[in-house]
Amino acid sequence: MNSNIKVFKFGGASIKDAPAIKNVGQIVQKYSEEKLAIVVSAMGKTTNALEAILQAYASKTGDAFELLNQVKQQHYEVCKELFGEAHEIYDLLNDTFVEIEWILEEEMQDEYDYLYDQMISVGELASTKIVAAYFNHIGLPTHWTDARDLILTDNTYRSANVQWTETQENCNRLIKPLFEQEGFVLTQGFIASTSENFTTTLGREGSDYTAAILSYCLDAEYMAIWKDVPGVLTADPRLFENVTKIDRLSYREAIEMTYYGAKVIHPKTIKPLQNKSIPLFVKSFIEPNGSGTQITANLDENYPPMVAVEKNQALIHISTLDFSFVAEPHLKFIFEQATKQRLRINMMQNTAISFSICVNDVDDRVANFVQQLQENYAVNIDKDLELITVRYANKTILNQLRTDKMLLLENKIRNTVQMVVKNVPILERIDA
Repeated sequence: MNSNIKVFKFGGASIKDAPAIKNVGQIVQKYSEEKLAIVVSAMGKTTNALEAILQAYASKTGDAFELLNQVKQQHYEVCKELFGEAHEIYDLLNDTFVEIEWILEEEMQDEYDYLYDQMISVGELASTKIVAAYFNHIGLPTHWTDARDLILTDNTYRSANVQWTETQENCNRLIKPLFEQEGFVLTQGFIASTSENFTTTLGREGSDYTAAILSYCLDAEYMAIWKDVPGVLTADPRLFENVTKIDRLSYREAIEMTYYGAKVIHPKTIKPLQNKSIPLFVKSFIEPNGSGTQITANLDENYPPMVAVEKNQALIHISTLDFSFVAEPHLKFIFEQATKQRLRINMMQNTAISFSICVNDVDDRVANFVQQLQENYAVNIDKDLELITVRYANKTILNQLRTDKMLLLENKIRNTVQMVVKNVPILERIDA
């Protein structure tokens, strides 16, 4: 049963600087009489900058504090433009960034993934304090809420799993009473916590998922993701020309496309919404009056070809050393090691004595996976690849996508074609 609460999610691009934050203020001003839960990401490229700080700390390059100061100054400059020189926001930000300083002052002892979540989460904490302060500054009463008090997870750092019962109880206890008062509720995307109060994250770009979790727990009327595109498009406009907006999309199609790498929505977003038939709108913060894309239950629609590109792929070829068949015991061992390294397998294919998998190339996970296999198998890796997935493909689209590409692996299942490709440099094309 819907509660008349609407959940809005604003990503980093929508709050990248002071004018962008002012624009978001103008958008939510139109909903000042509504019950609105707002989920906000870190500003602009802050997450990338914080990752660079962690890398500098872990590799002991000596410039971690300098990089942190750059991040702090960027936030202070935005505040200066929004609030002037004197405002409590500066003290709030200092208290937030000091959490990173405490880590940097000590020798690295904790595991990398654990430290990642403790440090990178500061981006969301800082941005939401600025946005909440700005909303209150312009007369939009806003309750800043710590997402770590709301969303409980296990301790799988960098990709934590939600504990739904406890999260539902937290939302009932902490958020719903706030809607009996005046104003919005504003919280962070991407971050959560364990039962021991250690910060966790829900996976890169996980703010969409946060909004879906809250939509589910609050029985939202609908959820809206505000992007720099007019809605869900047939392909990434940064990679392809002549893309078109899809007005209506089914939950199923949205899950398929996000799983295969479409960047407009985080892959885990749809399922909580589907469970309670909560509509999802993808709208533009550049043209907020546009119709956007509506994602709902199964629709009897004829979809155009839709293309998703997942970069940073590795194709791992595994074969037995004694030319024996790759049978069930081999596959069991391979998948156990892939699970242990938390590899995301996007595509696979086997022959009699070999098995190939295409995975996201994240950190040192592929190297660790290969190390576990090499004692018993011959392993070869191709890196810097792309996985191209086409739904409702036709020959014209496929021929265009294969141009200037070296095709390493291709699969077709019903109306979906997947290709693992390597871009061919100009000189190689000329030689050919």
